[in-house]
Amino acid sequence: MAFTITMLLLLTLSVILFFNLPKFGRRPNGTRLERVKKSENYKNGQFRNITFTPDLTDGANYYTFMKEFFFGKSKRNTPKDRIPSVKTDLKNLDPQKDILVWFGHSSYFMQLSGKTFLVDPVFSNRASPLSYTVNAFKGSNVYCADDFPELDFLIITHDHWDHLDFKTVINLKSKTKKVITSLGTAQHFERWKFDLSQIHEMDWHEEIDLKNGFTINSLPSRHFSGRGLKRNQALWNSFVLKTPNKKIYIGGDSGYDAFFKAFGKQFGPFDLAVLECGQYNKNWKHIHMMPEETIQASKDLNAKVVLPVHWGKFPLALHDWDEPIIRAEKEAKLQNVALAHPMIGEILDFENLGNTKKWWEGVA
Repeated sequence: MAFTITMLLLLTLSVILFFNLPKFGRRPNGTRLERVKKSENYKNGQFRNITFTPDLTDGANYYTFMKEFFFGKSKRNTPKDRIPSVKTDLKNLDPQKDILVWFGHSSYFMQLSGKTFLVDPVFSNRASPLSYTVNAFKGSNVYCADDFPELDFLIITHDHWDHLDFKTVINLKSKTKKVITSLGTAQHFERWKFDLSQIHEMDWHEEIDLKNGFTINSLPSRHFSGRGLKRNQALWNSFVLKTPNKKIYIGGDSGYDAFFKAFGKQFGPFDLAVLECGQYNKNWKHIHMMPEETIQASKDLNAKVVLPVHWGKFPLALHDWDEPIIRAEKEAKLQNVALAHPMIGEILDFENLGNTKKWWEGVA
């Protein structure tokens, strides 16, 4: 009995110590928690979606979900071949060019009217607190913090591991001027010793004047948040970025909702909408769009071009690794929607956002 109790105590202590590691960040407290509690979107101890959003869809249960997830994965869930990529010299770009470079999943760099933006960077080769789980596909993790110029703005849509990577943001800290993120997320950066004057955390429907013709608006998405055992202590945002000559929708993670059409009416048209298109499943369709819904959302937003992201790097769902872009491209043709699909590291010029090369074809 004494041995059993001792082992249980040691196990409990190990779990507590593990979840207290710096990479988990920290939930809001003190004055930050007071601001969180004042938010209209925070009720009964957690943030809420605008639309009722159950964890699982009707008819699904955790038993069938876990069974499918661990035993139902496609044989092509992870590619056997290396993902093709291009290594662009990001430090020596033409400063007059407006460009975007995608790094797989939801990480991308933008140079717009001379300012630099990096969204949801994950360069540590994994999307998990455990080193042996959710590792990146071979060839998809070819960039690191040293490859980037000084960043005017680091944008973090929400605090999930596949969007907010501890190792990456620590390595970027010395070259980041400002961090823009969702309400409740700044406590992580405070624990990680970022200068608090750098951090702007935004509730839904707020606007920040970034000066010199740049503004950013924070808007709802339909998702959830959390890095530890307790969910929804920080918000999950989408953003509208307005530059002197461009307007971009930064989608973050979201299930489909009527608000896309409302955003299109209020802020559109958009030169580009960056929308999630991967890690979906019928069991959790309320929190991740199906590819066909991604195309519909881009139409709702009145976007000239859509860039599907949240695919091509991590195996977080049951579908084939390339299924998201195959389905999105098919639907885009049916709906007459312009689709951009650069390979990892390839420069996407805002003056010519069209892309016809199906680089994923031929990857086993």
